[in-house]
Amino acid sequence: MATIGVFDSGSGGLSVLREIRKLLPESRFIYYSDNAYCPYGEKTAEFVTDRSRAVTDLLLSKGADVIVVACNTATAAAIATLRAEYKVPFVGMEPAVKPAASGTRSGVVGVLATAGTLRAPKYLNTKGQYADAVKIAERVGKGFVELVENLDLDSPHAESVVRASLQPLLDEGADTVVLGCTHYPFLLPLMQKIAPDGVRFIDPAPAVARRLVDVLDTAGLARESSSPGVELLASGTDTTLRKLFTIL
Repeated sequence: MATIGVFDSGSGGLSVLREIRKLLPESRFIYYSDNAYCPYGEKTAEFVTDRSRAVTDLLLSKGADVIVVACNTATAAAIATLRAEYKVPFVGMEPAVKPAASGTRSGVVGVLATAGTLRAPKYLNTKGQYADAVKIAERVGKGFVELVENLDLDSPHAESVVRASLQPLLDEGADTVVLGCTHYPFLLPLMQKIAPDGVRFIDPAPAVARRLVDVLDTAGLARESSSPGVELLASGTDTTLRKLFTIL
């Protein structure tokens, strides 16, 4: 009976947990929000790796058999190190450039992500595979993480913040936009309000959920638990975490 650990710099990884639970409704989860150190996006790779080790140690002490790094920045900075240093399987976030590149009609793909993700070799390598075939326009979702952590998902201020990063991608002709941070799906209704009809947004979380199922099966770990459910933990206050969890 596998226990699945999931962590993010804050509450954004709940968007990944939401998709995982659709496929694994009878599993046991421990979700850890490292919100005392959120956001990760502007931090150094060394700092993010150190925090990822600390969170991994905590999740393992709680009995995790597999760990989902539900954070694009932490995946980019730390997952190779985690896989080298720990024996449990890890599932990370993948830059969803491939499906975006294959689905664009305008030939322009927009990527919204944190600064840490956009400068990471993992993303740059993926981008390089498709840069000759399509134009890839990038923007940091400046202030997006803070909006979600403050539960400001639909105010005029939130719309202004989202528009400031999204509109330049639309102006460059992007008809497909990759959500490169797990916080961003919570702002999807605002993005859809701002974008014209026909613009597609790609959330990699469903693909991550499918990958986790494959990893569990390959490792011979049971999907069901005798005590299914979610334990929520945080390094700081858990108010946002618990409120967002109730609206999943």
